Amino acid sequence: MTHTSPSVHRAALLASAVAVLGLLTACGSGGGTSGAPRQVSGTAAPATGDTTAGGTVTGTTPGTDSATSSGATPPSSAATGSAHGTGGTRAAATSTRCHTSELKASVGRNDPGAGQENFPVVLTNTSGRTCTVRGYPGAAFVDAAGRQLGPEPKRSAGTPTTVTLRPGSSAWAGLTFSNPGVSGARTATPAALIVTPPDERDHLTVRWTAGQVPVGGNASSVFLTVLGPGTAP
Repeated sequence: MTHTSPSVHRAALLASAVAVLGLLTACGSGGGTSGAPRQVSGTAAPATGDTTAGGTVTGTTPGTDSATSSGATPPSSAATGSAHGTGGTRAAATSTRCHTSELKASVGRNDPGAGQENFPVVLTNTSGRTCTVRGYPGAAFVDAAGRQLGPEPKRSAGTPTTVTLRPGSSAWAGLTFSNPGVSGARTATPAALIVTPPDERDHLTVRWTAGQVPVGGNASSVFLTVLGPGTAP
């Protein structure tokens, strides 16, 4: 058996320890890629805005909505039509329709014929602006207590047209019914005719002075025509 001197044996052990230490060091470094993952904050904000862990990041692209990814409603300034290439906020179109408060109603002279009674129902623009009416007015006969007498008038066939009313101008619709003395319809004497301009809810009241009107029974229908310019046929 060969015997090794104590000094040579210690040198061999020291060399082995140095080799093992170097191997362990190499395996543990790995270029820094084998350690625990780190969270790195980004620096680019999204163009349309988003919500991050650090708060809301506002987009920097002009003319875009600044909504968040959580579904929050965009600011009102971004929802007025200036985004998506609309070229800016657009003002709402002003209605040209005549409102009840801008009109006066009246009933013209009867123009009877062939057993028919024919009255023009006139709407006059009393406002300081030009406005329009189109279609059929609403109408109903009422007694002194405001109770309706008979059904509302039916609409005669006609094609609605837009009538432009300058201040002081008028439009008219024909109110027609069979003469009760000829038709034998049940009658009543109204205190007033209420008239509602097209597309309005409020009505105008006109005192009725033309006597009896049909309110029931045979041939009791009352008809209205579409509005046309002027005050009579």
